[in-house]
Amino acid sequence: MKEKIIRKVRQILPVLLMAGTLTACDTHIEVPDTTVRLGHVLCVDGKTMPYSEYEQSGKQAIGIVFDTHQEGKSEGYGYAVYLWDIEPAAFADSLGVEQGTSADIEAHDGNTNTYALHSTEDVASPMAEAVFGMWWYGQSAYVPSVAQMRLLYAAQDIINPMIEKCGGTPLPQNDENCWYWTSTEVEGQQTEKAWLYSMGSGAMQETPKTKVHKVRPIITLNR
Repeated sequence: MKEKIIRKVRQILPVLLMAGTLTACDTHIEVPDTTVRLGHVLCVDGKTMPYSEYEQSGKQAIGIVFDTHQEGKSEGYGYAVYLWDIEPAAFADSLGVEQGTSADIEAHDGNTNTYALHSTEDVASPMAEAVFGMWWYGQSAYVPSVAQMRLLYAAQDIINPMIEKCGGTPLPQNDENCWYWTSTEVEGQQTEKAWLYSMGSGAMQETPKTKVHKVRPIITLNR
């Protein structure tokens, strides 16, 4: 009798061990999702997170992610838009000077363009000076190029509710008061004109650089 019991135990034991192994394999382990997504909140310390996490974090928001490098053209690993407009300003304080932007409406080069505007000696850029004065814990903002404004325009439906939740000013989607400066001069007319961009329609308009218009800075996301 004793031998029969031992034989049965020997037969059952491997099955129990296998079942235990399968159970262990099926155990679900929660791995935090650290992927940056459209609509995530950018904080002043450079951290990005979902709004639900931001609510519990005690951090201060500065922008909302509107691009995550999907097309492979972004600088860094994407862009966030500042929560507010800055005061309306002129692209340049006088005409007749080429300010050194690429004038390329397909280039994601707002950061380089804004630096060029700020560095031009023969003419000042009130717009670039205002944006260069925005430094939050090392976050450097700049005026988006035409191509970057297109990305921002395409993401409005996702980011506007998040901007509002964080206490910012949503981007206008009607035709009234919706024009913003880009940092891109008009090819062939660099001494006189730069591009405005409509957040209401996605249209572009070449405009004398001394005109005063709104500016919505953006920020490159860097690891």
